[in-house]
Amino acid sequence: MRTRIWNGLLYLLIGICCGEPAAFGEPRKNQSEKGETVTMSTRQYPASEAGKLAESLRRKGISDERVLTAIAKVPRHLFIDERLAAYAYLDRPLPIEKGQTISQPYTVAFQTELLQLKPGEKVLEIGTGSGYQAAILCEMGAEVYTIERYEELHRRAKERLNKLGYYPHLFFGDGFEGLPLHAPFDKILVTAAPEKIPRKLIYQLRIGGWMVAPIGGREGQQMMVIKRTGKERFIESEHGDFIFVPMEEGTEK
Repeated sequence: MRTRIWNGLLYLLIGICCGEPAAFGEPRKNQSEKGETVTMSTRQYPASEAGKLAESLRRKGISDERVLTAIAKVPRHLFIDERLAAYAYLDRPLPIEKGQTISQPYTVAFQTELLQLKPGEKVLEIGTGSGYQAAILCEMGAEVYTIERYEELHRRAKERLNKLGYYPHLFFGDGFEGLPLHAPFDKILVTAAPEKIPRKLIYQLRIGGWMVAPIGGREGQQMMVIKRTGKERFIESEHGDFIFVPMEEGTEK
């Protein structure tokens, strides 16, 4: 989920919610469970922190072990500005480039769990953002196609993912158009909210495949699963209220 919000305001809100952050560019010191002082940095962050995040998501109801294992393996701190390293493994969204955010880990896990991914499945992600969600999908053994409307985010995500050894198929383009030349897809994951189900996307599903997407207006959306059961047949189910940034048409340099 990527939210348009003034980054300075979000930094302030993080400080209010989490305690005063260190000066920008400085890592924050937190207390570990054993009472030790741990310095958090994007340059060297203990892998156990990602594992602790996965365990916290398990306690919140995420039960798919493959999703939790992927969360525990992907270094979330490498997908954010290092000034926010102290908050990398908290269950909250954080700002990235272009006024967008990296999604709250619970939201990432919840949407991924709804996909019910199997290794080797062909997945289209709408909204690459930081690249974190794509890394989770890659960790789960999917063949990942991901499209981003902001050229800068597309470029930075590719650099991050490739540096970490993830090689999804990345595209700069309009998410509403999808990737018809690469269809059909087993699953489609949408990380911004269209007001209505995007018809061009659901017709890029194979018969038997499904799309996970937040559908609705600015006031809030319903997380939906839309399954394609025939050439012109689809079944919809609802999975709770969420708030996502509106899905926008077109591209931006």
